[in-house]
Amino acid sequence: MTQNLQEFRIEVRQWLEKNCPQSMRIPAANETEMVWSGKNVKFLNQDQQLWFERMRDKGWFTPAWPSDYQGGGLSDKQARILEQEISAINARPAQINLGVWMLGPVLLEFGTEAQKQEHLPPMARGEIRWCQGFSEPNAGSDLASLQMKAIDDGDDFIVTGSKIWTSYADESDAIYALVRTDFDAAKHTGISFLMIDMTLPGITVKPIELISGKSHFSEVFFDEVRVPKANMVGELNKGWNVAKRLMQHERVAIGKLQGEGQCNYRLSTMAKKHHEINQYGQLSDVVLRDQIANFDMDEHAFGLTMQRVMEEAKAGIDSSAVSSIFKLYGTELEKRKTEGLLSILGSQGLGWHSEGFTDDEQSITRSWLMSKAMSIGGGTSEIQLNVIAKRVLGLPTE
Repeated sequence: MTQNLQEFRIEVRQWLEKNCPQSMRIPAANETEMVWSGKNVKFLNQDQQLWFERMRDKGWFTPAWPSDYQGGGLSDKQARILEQEISAINARPAQINLGVWMLGPVLLEFGTEAQKQEHLPPMARGEIRWCQGFSEPNAGSDLASLQMKAIDDGDDFIVTGSKIWTSYADESDAIYALVRTDFDAAKHTGISFLMIDMTLPGITVKPIELISGKSHFSEVFFDEVRVPKANMVGELNKGWNVAKRLMQHERVAIGKLQGEGQCNYRLSTMAKKHHEINQYGQLSDVVLRDQIANFDMDEHAFGLTMQRVMEEAKAGIDSSAVSSIFKLYGTELEKRKTEGLLSILGSQGLGWHSEGFTDDEQSITRSWLMSKAMSIGGGTSEIQLNVIAKRVLGLPTE
């Protein structure tokens, strides 16, 4: 078995060398340089398109999904080797696909066979872009108090209400959402999980401008939208169980995404560009050098911890609550990184659109602002601390 895995690693390495363009082996400077899956997928250049198509045709957008759903059919160990080899050549993701990372795993666990056959293959091919409809204007961090209603109407639900802070809703093809199907039940019950086509009549999307000047988030309004009951995942009024599992995948994905499309500049690289270097090629500022070394060690330790927990999960060890640690630490680490970069840039970190500031400097400024939003999205850092205290550390609630 070990020999077979080693042979597989060599095959992967050779395939990547042949199929991953050199220009795709450097981090994307920002999200505009990344490929988002969907019906209207766009490419900046031929290399992006080639990398996307080669990975898609190989089934490696979803390497561990069954081939029945057009996944790669790899074992967990093989999928991990693929991930390692992609990382070894610094290859950027061939596509960004929230459906693959969050909804897909939930459908594999809770979906009917008909739902899997209908929805998983388009995800595996990068043909559909999903967004998440959980938060509501008056729910805050108390997600279970959501009020968007779905009224039973024969073979359909009639959905009315709104969602807020929905990432990329204005560019998405479909949305998975939590709706209330029983207003008399206790707060955490009476909730169902629906998949909704964003082109259905009655859906209106309004982008929300952020402090960074970009509109990553939107508010989505549903005015008597007719949704087939066949699009409900899991049992009626038990969508909270589905949502909890999806949020575990979401927190891991957010933790992994820190640096992907947010801020891919290394502290040491930027420091050497903006600060004095001694005769040994080191930063002359020993305090700054120490700060960078501490951050690099923390970042590396975080990566190792994620790898360990993933291996434990594959071995059947329950690691569900630990996903909150990934989300918390990943977003806080990103905040530390961007704050460190701004400190390194000094007055050059004030760039926006003005002349005299490079694209890199302006990108870092925007990434610093975006890092604040990332510590809110997917559950605030304060909420994650509560989850860790109760579910990971087992601390008393009173």
